[in-house]
Amino acid sequence: MVYFGGFLGLVGLLTLVFRDGDVVGMPAVAVGIGLLVLGVVVGAFGVVRRRKVRRRKIARGEPVPVGDVFERARALPGLLREVRQGTYADLPKSRPFIWALAIVYLISPIDILPDLLPLIGVTDDAGVFVWLLTSVSTATGLYLNRQRERARLPGPRDFGNGEASR
Repeated sequence: MVYFGGFLGLVGLLTLVFRDGDVVGMPAVAVGIGLLVLGVVVGAFGVVRRRKVRRRKIARGEPVPVGDVFERARALPGLLREVRQGTYADLPKSRPFIWALAIVYLISPIDILPDLLPLIGVTDDAGVFVWLLTSVSTATGLYLNRQRERARLPGPRDFGNGEASR
């Protein structure tokens, strides 16, 4: 929801700045302001919803994603390597394949909704892009959480003082 709100706000801002003519029979300024306001509302709703879901997961003891965008981006190659090797079972092996299909769909000129349709044509691409970002971000955040827990727990021969038994 946050990404989609940001996307709507960006489209609204770009409509305000670059569009001179009418959009679907409405003044470009009205459409731009409408999309900008809608983007802010959807983005704010997404932030509130995300915080509520996170609190609920923490209260239930479920794992929650950790790390910022850059940490998650750096963790992606390790996640993909462990999924390919079979050492990380929390992510289905089919998920990276679905991610690759989403990237191919975004790059390919073939669309479900043609890009020639104003505003409607980019919605399928935007939906796939938002899903891809959210899915990869969540998966890498959970992977980072597991890596941090693994680093905190003492190993089978570690007695908690940093020295392994002999």
